[in-house]
Amino acid sequence: MSASASSIPGRAPGRAATLPPAAAGADYQLSVPQDARRALARGWLWLGLAALIGSGIFSVLLVVSRTPYVNQWLPAANFFHISLVLHVDLSVLVWFVALAGLLWSLHGTRRAAGMGWLALWVTGAGTLAMALAPFLDPGEPIMANYIPVLESPLFLAGLVVFGAGAALLTLRGMLAAPRIGLDYDGRGALDFGLSSAAVATAVALLCFAWSWAVLPTALAGKAYYEILFWGGGHALQFTWTLLMLVSWLWLASACGARVLVSPRVTVLLFLLALAGVFVTPYAYLAYDVASVEHRNLLTWAMRLGGGPAIVPVGLAVVFGVLLLRGLAPALRPLRAALLSSVLLFAAGGIIGVFINGSNVRIPAHYHGCIVGVTLALMGAVYRILPALGYQAPQGRLATWQPWLYGIGQLMHIIGLVWSGGYGVQRKVAGADQVLRSTAEVAGMGLMGLGGLIAIIGGLLFVVVVIRAIRAPLAPAAQA
Repeated sequence: MSASASSIPGRAPGRAATLPPAAAGADYQLSVPQDARRALARGWLWLGLAALIGSGIFSVLLVVSRTPYVNQWLPAANFFHISLVLHVDLSVLVWFVALAGLLWSLHGTRRAAGMGWLALWVTGAGTLAMALAPFLDPGEPIMANYIPVLESPLFLAGLVVFGAGAALLTLRGMLAAPRIGLDYDGRGALDFGLSSAAVATAVALLCFAWSWAVLPTALAGKAYYEILFWGGGHALQFTWTLLMLVSWLWLASACGARVLVSPRVTVLLFLLALAGVFVTPYAYLAYDVASVEHRNLLTWAMRLGGGPAIVPVGLAVVFGVLLLRGLAPALRPLRAALLSSVLLFAAGGIIGVFINGSNVRIPAHYHGCIVGVTLALMGAVYRILPALGYQAPQGRLATWQPWLYGIGQLMHIIGLVWSGGYGVQRKVAGADQVLRSTAEVAGMGLMGLGGLIAIIGGLLFVVVVIRAIRAPLAPAAQA
């Protein structure tokens, strides 16, 4: 696939003349192979879509579980928190891992292709077991940070199988990583970013195993799972951030923007983020996993390693895209996904600076950041679809979907920040929230309305992608 802007699906003839001067900017493109690796990439795409559909179903069940009389038909009395566990795990953990598999399948070589397929099937089997657990073996919901769980044999077995599949995927991603020289261009910089994300995931999996091996056997319940997932969960944030930055740069160049950050500087920023990942194993060597020092060092490393790389890349891609004029209709969904992603991630980051205490400002922070990553990956899917042999998402629905999802989530987190200012606690629902004033009720009402709009926007993404898949391109148009 050509790296030039003129070869991008949907670019109208003569549009290049409307672009800003290119001399000072860089062009970031990922080459998409036209061989059997596309089939593996399609498999990861379908797993990601299935995760989003499942997450949407559980979001509906969240509402049903709080509806009088109707909730009596659900298989467990505490189905609200059970649904919340699955909603979070499917929409974050499974979706992100599936999209990592999609990107690593396309950017890697043909090496260890069998391992890639094995990883897909094992990960899919683990996902299915987790999704069925609420109906077959609910267990007690544990709202641990990063990976909430159900304390049931079926769910925990599914999570272990899913982790084994993710480990195979990561190993294959590193084995099949393309060789990268020292003379970086935009494509080489993105390859380096994707390879760095695979290394970060390997560190995260190592930390999960390390925590499991050294955790005191006397711990149980939430305390156990909180410590079990804390170190690896922090390392995974570097993976998601690197995937988001790669997607930002790729989407900006796909729109025709010239990004005012050179590939060499981009690689240095990726290296900075990767250096932060390796603070995680040091935290295990230096402090006990249950200590406050261990937790604080991991939090410090995440802030120091991830933040400096995000700001310059975010500013560069937004500046480049906003200078574009006369963008072809087929490229507008990419621009919408990029800009809404940067907006949400920035909002989440700013909120994080003002967190004080344990209230709903904390979920406002991570909802903004997580949705920023999700929107970037949605845009990457829109960009990849034509290269996989499908129609490029087009029309108003495809353009408005990222904005609808993003605006809904922005309303959601603004409502949480508003309510957090009044001390409304996190991870509670109903009467347990103790909403005492009209302002608190209004804040949580805004949160709920925004969440509903975001759910609609998320489901529309699935609709747009499935519509594009059902209308495949002719082979000659799949460049």
